[in-house]
Amino acid sequence: MSEITVYERPKTWTPDVSSHYCPGCGHGIAHRLVCESIDELGIQNDTIGLAPVGCAAMIYDYIETDFCEAPHGRAPAVATGIKTVRPDKIVFTYQGDGDLASIGMGEIVHAANRGMNLTVIFINNAIYGMTGGQMAPTTLIGQKATTCPLGRDVAVSGYPIRVSEMLATLPAPGYITRVTLSQPKYIIKAKQAIKKAFQNQMEGKGFSLVEVLSTCPTNWGLRPVEAFQWLMDEMVPYYPLGTFKDFE
Repeated sequence: MSEITVYERPKTWTPDVSSHYCPGCGHGIAHRLVCESIDELGIQNDTIGLAPVGCAAMIYDYIETDFCEAPHGRAPAVATGIKTVRPDKIVFTYQGDGDLASIGMGEIVHAANRGMNLTVIFINNAIYGMTGGQMAPTTLIGQKATTCPLGRDVAVSGYPIRVSEMLATLPAPGYITRVTLSQPKYIIKAKQAIKKAFQNQMEGKGFSLVEVLSTCPTNWGLRPVEAFQWLMDEMVPYYPLGTFKDFE
């Protein structure tokens, strides 16, 4: 008889807490992967998370590690301060695209350019989630949002920003990769990337960023299953999966 694998709640996951995320949202999956990585690496008591503004800010309700709240977009700056004072701690930020790629673009670029020994989990769902579905820097060409009801127009708003490709041009960052949560086989790869990003920090290898393509069914106006398919059909062609820079 083959061995049966039993999947249990990660010990890093806050007990007796129900998810507040919309059906089909990828944040819960991403949280789980972060928890499993922290558990497997045995770093729960040494980890400090940075939660900014937006749906991503709620991560501190679900993960049993030390956490700090950061102003909108400023999580990399706050993380830099904490890591500088306590280099023995594992410090990570968990940020959405409206946070990291908009008001926080300066902070993420300079943290990466300094090669800070940090781990960044970047959730890209191509829209502002919590505040009502406004256009984000990552909103696709032609994609509708509350601030561009006819679809994103390049002549007005420019092109969607490919954060991973942009940061990979800098000499200092060591690990930059893009994954997705759209299908189980991709979730497995996402877990491997997130765990590696934490492992890199433990080994003092510098700046690691994992961009996670995720869904926002509510603001996309789609059912959960349709949202995951839309991600594969529309987002992945513009935001190709893969590793853009690796320490190895």
